Amino acid sequence: MTARDPDNGASRLTEILNHGALNLALAIGYRAGIFDVMDSLAAPGDCHQLSLQSGVDARYLKEWLGIMVCGGIIDLHNDSDGVERYSLPKHYADHLCRRAGHNNLGVYMQEIPLLTNCSLEALLSVLASGDGISYDHYPSFQGFMTQLADAKHREVLVTRFLPFVEGGRIFTALKKGIRVCDLGCGTGLAVSLMAAAFPDSEFVGLDRDPDAVSAGRRSAAEEGLQNLEFGCIDVASAKCARAYRSSFDYITAFDAIHDQTRPLDALRNAVTMLQPAGAFSMIDIAASSFLAENRAHPMGPFLYTVSLMHCLPVGLEGGGAGLGMMWGRQKAAELLSTAGFTKVHVEEIPHDPFNLHYYCRL
Repeated sequence: MTARDPDNGASRLTEILNHGALNLALAIGYRAGIFDVMDSLAAPGDCHQLSLQSGVDARYLKEWLGIMVCGGIIDLHNDSDGVERYSLPKHYADHLCRRAGHNNLGVYMQEIPLLTNCSLEALLSVLASGDGISYDHYPSFQGFMTQLADAKHREVLVTRFLPFVEGGRIFTALKKGIRVCDLGCGTGLAVSLMAAAFPDSEFVGLDRDPDAVSAGRRSAAEEGLQNLEFGCIDVASAKCARAYRSSFDYITAFDAIHDQTRPLDALRNAVTMLQPAGAFSMIDIAASSFLAENRAHPMGPFLYTVSLMHCLPVGLEGGGAGLGMMWGRQKAAELLSTAGFTKVHVEEIPHDPFNLHYYCRL
């Protein structure tokens, strides 16, 4: 089929319809644990067997399996006994099961369906006005972000990322004992993992969402983390700068700055909150600030959609800056310099091809 073929557009759009349906069905399968059940089987299983092990009603499961087989995700085996059996190929299981760790794409499959449910109507209502959307429209999103952080951080944060920062210098300092802050910590998984790994250091997690902060505090108490505290505060506020002036040797921000309504103020506060010899690690999406340079990004449409549905509208709330997720390397480096960081080193992260590490000093 050539680009001039009049049916080319219809074929392409039909493919998109099918892929959109697959995304939704993959999210359902991940949430229901069906992929994990299939991954555990030594041989292909029939619908009845999969239903018993997954707890999913057999009739619903049969319909879901139809999507997966037609979409080429699950293999169908028509055995000689006439029973249809199903298997999940390893090359998909390695990315769709909870065991996948930082290679987990199953957790990401939930994002578009979740954001559609949370904010589609709200987004349509503000497209003309340019207003933002409050966090109140995303009641399920903190739970999703916790899952995302779990998939990303548990396997790599302490064992791979922190030893990578400045050639291990920060890792060594953490073992000896320093004071650390995580900006926009959400429910606090990253800062909790650090607190558990480095008992001689002190940690503070800051977030403006009271529900997320409460969840972080409960989790820290359950784990007995005496070296971790949480603060419910806007990290871009003057109150935050006053409360934590020159308090920290190391500050982190994991995919948190681009959602800020006042990102420059948040970065200026990071400068204020650091000790003179302190360091700041900002981990954010690996993208360009220029659309033309993002056309070849392997997840470009997905990332721009997440930005449209969540990052941009929450960043526009109350007349905010509205950076969006795809603010890009050039804009990020510019804001970091404007905020007062005199040394901004931008580097790729060996285990994370979709984020960049902005390592900054005063």
